[in-house]
Formats: sequence, C-alpha cells, structure tokens
Amino acid sequence: MDRVIKHTQRRSHPIRHYVKITLLITISTLLLDLAISMASISIVKQQSTRYLQDTADLYLTRINHDFDYINHYMGWTLANDDNIAALVPKRQSSDYDEFLEANDNLRKRYTELQKNYGPEYNFFYYSSDEKLLRNYAPMSITYPEYQELGQQLVSYTSDPNVYDKFYSNWTPILIQDKYYIINIVPYHEQYLMCLISADDLIAPLRQINLGKNGFSTLVDQDGRILSSPAADMEQSQESGFSFPFISGPRTTVSKAFTDSTINVKMFIEFGAFEKMMVAQLLILLLFVIVASSLIVVVMYFKGRVLKPIQQFSKNLSKMAESSEPLDFTSSPIIELSEAGLQYRNLIEQMKQIKIDMYEQELSKQQVQLEYMKMQIRPHFFLNCLTNIYSMAQMQMHKEIEYMALSTSSYFRYIFQNNNHFVRLGDEIEHVTTYLEIQKHRYRNAFTYDIKGSDAVREMLLPPLVLQTFIENAVKYAVSRDNKLQIQLQLKQEMDSSGRVLKIVIEDSGPGFPAEILEQLQAGQPLEMIQGHRIGIMNTLKRLESLYEGEARVDFSNQIYGGACIQLFLPQPLQA
Repeated sequence: MDRVIKHTQRRSHPIRHYVKITLLITISTLLLDLAISMASISIVKQQSTRYLQDTADLYLTRINHDFDYINHYMGWTLANDDNIAALVPKRQSSDYDEFLEANDNLRKRYTELQKNYGPEYNFFYYSSDEKLLRNYAPMSITYPEYQELGQQLVSYTSDPNVYDKFYSNWTPILIQDKYYIINIVPYHEQYLMCLISADDLIAPLRQINLGKNGFSTLVDQDGRILSSPAADMEQSQESGFSFPFISGPRTTVSKAFTDSTINVKMFIEFGAFEKMMVAQLLILLLFVIVASSLIVVVMYFKGRVLKPIQQFSKNLSKMAESSEPLDFTSSPIIELSEAGLQYRNLIEQMKQIKIDMYEQELSKQQVQLEYMKMQIRPHFFLNCLTNIYSMAQMQMHKEIEYMALSTSSYFRYIFQNNNHFVRLGDEIEHVTTYLEIQKHRYRNAFTYDIKGSDAVREMLLPPLVLQTFIENAVKYAVSRDNKLQIQLQLKQEMDSSGRVLKIVIEDSGPGFPAEILEQLQAGQPLEMIQGHRIGIMNTLKRLESLYEGEARVDFSNQIYGGACIQLFLPQPLQA
C-alpha cells in the first residue's frame, strides 16, 4: 500500500495537464472578478449617492443658517439701529454730518458682515421716499445690473404685499438675463436687502465630480433652471456606448431651502464606473492571452535557461557581498561563464577606483582648507598693519606697542596651531585681545560683553571663526557718533545629533544692508569688492567643508537695530 502511495505522489503529468489547470483557474478568476466588480460598483454607487445626499444636506443647512441670520440682522438694523433714522437727509449742516456718520457706520457694519459670508453677498438700502438705492458693501454686480435692480425695486416696494412676498423669503429675480436670489426686509418705507447670484450660490456643489453628464443646478418651484449655463441640461442628454446593467439610470438628488421657493438638484451620472469595468475586463482578457501563450515557453526554458541564470545571479550576489573568488566555469551556458569572469574583474577594478577617488577627495579637501586659512591670515595681518599705521598717525605710542605685541602673540599662536579645531576658550582669549586693541584705537567708541560658562569654553570650533565675525562687526558698526555695544553669548544645546555649540553675536550698529542680508540668508556668495568680504565667505566655506553641511549660520537684523549672527556647531568633533 505504501508503495502505491509513493508511486502516486511521484507520478508526473504532461504539460497539457498543467495548461488545462491554468486555463481553468484563469476562467474561474475571470468570472469571480466579474461578479466582484459588479457588486463593488453597485456598492460604490450606493455609497456615492448617500455621500452626495449628505453633502447636499450639509450645504443646505449652512445656507439656511446664513439666510436666516442675514434676514434677522437686516430686520434688527431697521427696527433698532439709530443710524437708519439718521439716513433721512436734513437741510441743516449738523444733521447732514449726522447723516454722513450714520452712512459710514452702516457701510462699515455691512462690509464686515460681507467678509464673514463672502464677497458674493451684496447688501443694499432703499428708501421709497427718496427713490434712491445705496450699496453698503462692495458689489459683485455690474453697474447696468445695479441700475436695473433699482428700477425693479420701485415696483416691488409699491406692492402692498411686499412684506408677505419678500420678508423671510429668499426669492429669485431676473436681472440682465441672469438670475439672482434676493431677500427684502421692509420697515416704514425703508428697506434693507441682500442679493446673491444663483451661480455663486450653487458654486460649492458644482465642484463635486458627478460624472461626465452629471451636474448641479438651482430650480424654482416651476422647475425653471436658475443657474447658468442652461446648456448643462442639453449636455446631459448626450449618450454613447454604455452597459445598462453597469451604469443604470441617472440618479437625481433634490433638496429644498427652508426660507425660499428654490430647490437644489444634483444629477449623478455613473458612467465612470462603467469605464472602470470595461478596462478591468480588457486587462484580464489580455492577461489570459499572454499567460496562455507564454506558459509553454516558460516551462521549456525553466530547466535550460532559468536555473543557470538563477545560479549565476546568486554567484554575483555572493561576489558583491564577499571578496572570496567564485567559480563561474561550471555554468552550462558559455556566455554566462565568460560574463561572470568579466564581471569579477570589473568588480575588482571598481573597488580600486573607489579607493583612489576617496583618497584624492580627502587630499583635495585638505588643500582647499589650507588655502582658505592662508587667505584669512594675511587678510587679518593687513588689517592689523592698517590699524598700527592709523595709530602712528595719531601718535598713539603706547597703543602701538600694545598692538604690535598683541599682533605678534596672535600670529605666533596661529602659525603654531595647524589643527582644524581649537578650544573655544583659546578663541575667546584672542577675540578679547583683538577687541582690546580696537578699544585703544577707537577710544571708548564701543563696549563688549562675553557670556559663557567654563564648560562651554571647553568645546571645539574651527580657528578664526569668532575673529572673522567680531572683526566684521567692529569694521562696519563702530561709529564716532553712537557708542556701539557688542555681545557674545556662548551656550550648549542638545538636539537629535548630540551636543551643539550655539554662539550668538549681536551689536547695536546699523545692521546688515538689505541686499547683503538677503544674499546671506539665501546662501548666495557675496561679491568681492577690493578684497573685502573674503573673510566671511571663507569662513562659511570652511564650516561647510569641516562639518559636512551639519553646521548652520543664521544672519538677521534685530528689531531695534543692529546685526545678529547665530552659529550652531555640532559636538563632539575631533581636533
């Protein structure tokens, strides 16, 4: 019995058997997909209709609330606002001033109301005694429409039933071949009214995709379309190739306003679902044809081509992960064996090229950093010589001695230290020396204050960074007229990458020029003018290179005047 079972399990079948099974599975999948697609389309249609109904309800609720509030607001204004009584023009100058003030107050009030509900709402005041129509908010209608509205109001207000017809009832009217919805509130021969275009009222619902031939519109109690263009109805009659069992009849959603005789109608066309179904069937049919054509070829090449290629791919993956040599000569395909040998040689060459390029890039960066540092050193040295020359002209002998000694000490430190990073405390000492030199030169033209704990002074930063920005502040901000204040704040902060050294340099000078500040904030290079600005640009390049883009420098002008520079230097770094 066991032998029979083993023989049955090991029994092989012809390719035709597997093809039949594949076709059977494909046809079953096709029928199942068709049934699922039809059920899905039906469910989606129901959900879409329910969604559109809910959307229309929300829209009508909001509009009804807006209509009710605007109507109540206009009625309260006519009955209780003293500005309405002052609108009747008087001949006396004091009464005329009161009229102007009341007119201005109403305009401000209804302009603010228009801001809350939208520019499509127009507010007007009409007096039957004066036969004059005034707008109390910016109008969205044209002047000819404004004139025709005034003419129609003459007939509306002369009707003794104007209160029953228009009060608390938003009524459609036709102005210049365009429908508007109006609400008129009468009170003792005075009227406040609100006017909105039917197109503007229906605009939010028209943004909803209702299908190729679907649309939203406003209709009155007689079924007349109020919103333009009326061609929507004609376009909806166009028909093409369709599947009735998929798309079905067009669905109509109708909702009525509470305080109006107009209705909202949404005609929903589900043709998009029909196209989705046809496309799905075509794709599935194409899949069946391609699968049936390739099944024999795939089975034939599986043993002769696919397995050797899979083995070749595994060998390539192993070669990329490890440096151990692999044997490609065992492949039954000669081309794969030759390609494997060439690929192995190529991998070895690429590894060597990467090593050479990495070493060259390191050497290039080192040369660039040294070049930028050498640019800064003579730049500062020339500035020191200029200061000594200026002191000599002013016969400041003690200051010259102090300046020469400090300059010598400073450059002795610079030339003896070739590290990329130094202690912040050492930089502070040299910045202090520089500021004291400049105080001797400018007398008491500025003061400075340095704040920072001893722990912060142990952090690292590139040399001459502080010197460059402090020198720039002294150079462009010191004035004989106003005493300059320079503040240097040193802090330690934490972020996701670890410790960060934050340096804030502020002065009370004129600040950065607008053009220069815009270039610095945008990260654009400054134009070199007779050797100036080289210090800042070199410092920014050094920070970019040394910190690999992790450092940040922010430039700004303070509210009460003066420049502000903030540096964020990640820690720790190897000196």
